This record gives sequence, structure tokens and C-alpha cells, in this order.
Amino acid sequence: MKAQNTQLGIILMVAVTFVFAMQDGISRHLAGAYNVMMVVMIRYWFFAAFAIWLGWRKAGSLRAAGATHHPILQPLRGVLLAVQINVLVLGFVKIGLVGNHAIFASYPLMIAALSGPILGESVGWRRWVAIGIGFVGVLIILQPGFAVFSPYALLPIVGAVMFATYGLLTRYVGRKDRAVVSFFWVGTVGAAITTIAGVAWWEPMIASDWAWMLLLCVTGIVGHYMLISAYEVAEASAIQPFAYLQLVFASILGMTVFQEVLELHVAIGAGVVVLAGLFTLWRARQVRH
Repeated sequence: MKAQNTQLGIILMVAVTFVFAMQDGISRHLAGAYNVMMVVMIRYWFFAAFAIWLGWRKAGSLRAAGATHHPILQPLRGVLLAVQINVLVLGFVKIGLVGNHAIFASYPLMIAALSGPILGESVGWRRWVAIGIGFVGVLIILQPGFAVFSPYALLPIVGAVMFATYGLLTRYVGRKDRAVVSFFWVGTVGAAITTIAGVAWWEPMIASDWAWMLLLCVTGIVGHYMLISAYEVAEASAIQPFAYLQLVFASILGMTVFQEVLELHVAIGAGVVVLAGLFTLWRARQVRH
């Protein structure tokens, strides 16, 4: 077991959020020109190769990497994440990086709300208040009743619910399965399901976009490797708050590269969501200690 190094963990987490934000920007570019399912399929091929390599390296063999106590939940996690990524990338194209990430930032609140009924964890009244305030922030972003509600705004909401469910299932299977096993199942099952769905949507890609696709796959592998390393050297509760920086980086990218506009109500709502999320993370840490 590696020695704890919180400072290094924070640096890695900040780097991860930057890399993932750049990955979101590349995904938005490619999915704006090609079918979303094809883009995600190719991305998963590289992801699966990395998951297989990591499983072999850390577990000693592919058989050991796939040995699970949850033969139903592990494939379900893989399918869930693959569908969620398709939904999220489609959201990037339809409503932009700024609006998508502002709403998607509510997923930690959903994890906190669902951890009680799904994992049997205790959620006190303070966290319930924070969860409620966070969802008020989502309503501020959406402005129901003040503007024409776009059905595409449901994409990041659905994506957040799916990712929260995925996160809870990951914690559940993690009680018996090692992290490398869970990662192996996500990569391989995700590659299989996206290939089945995406191969029918194959279309020619120009050379410059193949370069962007290669960069997308490389950032995915580098980002996930740094994320794994961050959790190995520091406690999750200490570095998780810095994951919200992805919202900042993605918003800057959306405004500077894709000419998106950060409207006041979106900024206010996102701020409320983030503050509520940070409080739930802090409160959960206080309860554990």
C-alpha cells in the first residue's frame, strides 16, 4: 500500500479535472460532426485496451481481473456507464459544455440522497437540507416557468442520475471486489455494448479528426490513470471536492472555444449546486471521523 500524500493527491485530481474537461471539449467537437455512438465506440476501444492491460498488470492475469463476487452488477455497471457517456456527449452537442456541466454537477447530491435507500448509509438532516438547496440550484439553472424549457436540458439530468447510480453500484461492489476488477468490467463490457450499438453508425472520418480522436483516447487513458493514482495516494474525502474544478475548466473551454455564453442564472445556480455538494462531502467526512 502506498504512503498517503494528500498534496500529491490534490495535484493529481486537479490535473484529472483539466484533462477530463479537455476530453469533453474534444468529444463535443467530434460528436458535432459524426454520430455520437460511433465517437463513444472508438473511445471505448482504447479504454478497454487500457482496462485489460491494467487488469493483467495489477491482478496478475485476465482471469483474476475478471473474478467478481457480483456477476450481474458488474456488467450492469459497464452498460450503465456506456449509456451515460453517450447521453452526456449528446448533451455537450445540444446544450453546450457550460449548461451541461452546471446541471451535471448535481450528481454528488444524488449520490448522497440515494446512498440511504441503496447502501443503507445514514443521511442526516443537515445533508438533506443541503441536497434540497442543491436541487433548488438546478431549478435556478433551468428557470422553469421563465423561459421555454428545452427538452435537451433533460440530458444532463438523466446523465447525472445514471452516473450517481453507477457511483453507488461501484461503492456497493467495492465492498467485495477490488477496484481493478471493477475497472476491468467497466472497460470490457462498455466496449462490447458500444460496439454493438455504434458499428451500424460508422461513417468516414477526415484525417484531422482522426488526430482529434486519437487525442481523445489518449486523454481518456491518461485521465483515468491519474485518477486511479490520486485515490491510491490520498483519501477520497480529501481530494473529491477538487473534482468540481472540471465544471470551471469545461465552462472556460466552452466560452473561449465554442463561443458559449455563461448566463447569470446559470452561474448562480451552478454556484448553489457546488456549495451544496461541497457541504455534503464535508459533512460525510465529519460523520466518518
